[in-house]
Amino acid sequence: MQHPKMPITKPFLGVACLLLSMLALTGLDATGKWVMATGVPLLFFCWIRYIVHSVLVLAIATPSLGLSVFKTKQPKLQLIRAVAMLCATLTFFTTLSYLHQAEATALIFIAPLLMLLVAPWLLKERSYPSRWIAAAFGLLGIIIVARPSAGLPWIGVLYGLITACLFTGQHLVSRMLAADNALTTSLLSGTFGAAILSLTMPFVLPEAWSMISTLSWKMWALILLGGICGGMGQLLQIQSYRFAPASMLAPFIYLQITFAATFGWLIWSHMPDGLTWVGIGIICASGVINSLVEWRRSQRG
Repeated sequence: MQHPKMPITKPFLGVACLLLSMLALTGLDATGKWVMATGVPLLFFCWIRYIVHSVLVLAIATPSLGLSVFKTKQPKLQLIRAVAMLCATLTFFTTLSYLHQAEATALIFIAPLLMLLVAPWLLKERSYPSRWIAAAFGLLGIIIVARPSAGLPWIGVLYGLITACLFTGQHLVSRMLAADNALTTSLLSGTFGAAILSLTMPFVLPEAWSMISTLSWKMWALILLGGICGGMGQLLQIQSYRFAPASMLAPFIYLQITFAATFGWLIWSHMPDGLTWVGIGIICASGVINSLVEWRRSQRG
């Protein structure tokens, strides 16, 4: 996500916000996996998630920005980003219905490396050999994680890779939206998702209502918690880039895979095997090292 350039005065607070953001988003993933396993429809869960997301952003943005928070200078790009974000949400939760959380998260972390590869063509950025090398190692890590002997359902792997491509598109468009306030971008994507999913509810609720109406208050609390985690994760991510430069934060992003593995172990008693950890390590190392290379390159001007 592109964020307005601001004086970097609190880098450690920026890192803290990013880590809390990743923890919240990992909580969203775990909550979604949990409630959908009980039979809650994917579209219904995502509908609640987007509604809560929109309400949170509105509550934070409108006191200072008012209705101007809805104003955008690039409506077509905002629409493209909103579509990519909604599709990525649906495909990733579908991935989680087939794969454990750590493996699913590892698959989508090829997205930052894919973005570096296509940026020279779409954003007219200079291409560097280091980016191609990092992407090649990232692909090697994905192959190890999704190797046939790992026993991962191929349909889950396919959805994970589709999600990575959608995230790549979402992040690329976000960089093109530098002229818009980050809160505007977050709000428009959230309200678009809520509106589109609302249109599906007349088709989803009649069939699923008998099950939804019997949900316990604890399950409803989990569904709402998922929405809160999603909204707070987005907002904390925005704040992190206000306090620290992207080059400083980039290496920490890959800790989300560790968070995902921890949630998977605590909730489902699942821990990736040794070879899968090798693949995850290669993905993380390629991303972190490339981030450091990009940071040094930016320091040289």
